[in-house]
Amino acid sequence: MNAPEARLAVEPHVLETRDGAGVVTLTLNRPQQFNALSEEMMTALQSRLDKLAADPAVRVVILAGAGKAFCAGHDLKQMKDNPSLDYYRALFAQCTKLMLSLQRMPQPVIARVHGVATAAGCQLVATCDLAVAVDGVRFGVSGINVGLFCTTPGVALARNVGRKEAFEMLVTGDMIDASTARARGLVNRVVPVDQLDAEIAMLARSIVGKPAAAIAMGKEMFYRQIECGIEAAYQMAGQTMACNLIDPVAQEGIDAFIAKRKPGWALPG
Repeated sequence: MNAPEARLAVEPHVLETRDGAGVVTLTLNRPQQFNALSEEMMTALQSRLDKLAADPAVRVVILAGAGKAFCAGHDLKQMKDNPSLDYYRALFAQCTKLMLSLQRMPQPVIARVHGVATAAGCQLVATCDLAVAVDGVRFGVSGINVGLFCTTPGVALARNVGRKEAFEMLVTGDMIDASTARARGLVNRVVPVDQLDAEIAMLARSIVGKPAAAIAMGKEMFYRQIECGIEAAYQMAGQTMACNLIDPVAQEGIDAFIAKRKPGWALPG
């Protein structure tokens, strides 16, 4: 363990803060290593996500990074220190579980992106439901530059940007800027650094103002239908929407729309 890592060993790998509206911020906390995803970091983040997913008071999760970067990907030094096929298989199985947990938790997850998001860090951005980036951020899946094709980041990347654009990033290792990332669909919004937190807060407030049950149901269906053929997707979507419609929350919303009033669940207090 090097000196910076030894100092960080007494600190949590992931920090958690909450506001009074159900918005939780998880901050990757290895700033000296640009928040590289070590085993310990992924274990800590997995534990936090599992607890938040089961907490009905949590409405939105924001994923951020401490220091100068969002996340620079896997911890290559740790990987180099464990040159075993079994170790690598376990490591990527751990990462896969983490990424799937982000999509399977009922709350929307917003990536708060600054600095750089590379390799598995770019995968994190692509996996989060929403992403807001600072206008100076650089994104990349640059493993190919050291002879390592970013196949696992490519899974999330190819499901968010155009297929040819994703493949070009993977085979060249070239970085893209925030405006290009937005144009390609990797992030939702790009803002100056002094507006980042305000923009995310506005997005989170908009989500918190909607019924949690409907959002959870919709998020689960959104990802399930993406992996299906169109006929199966419509069948599942129709069943989900029918269940949503008979829910009292939706019935109240429809009644309020017809009566031209606010729904009861949207009223203060």
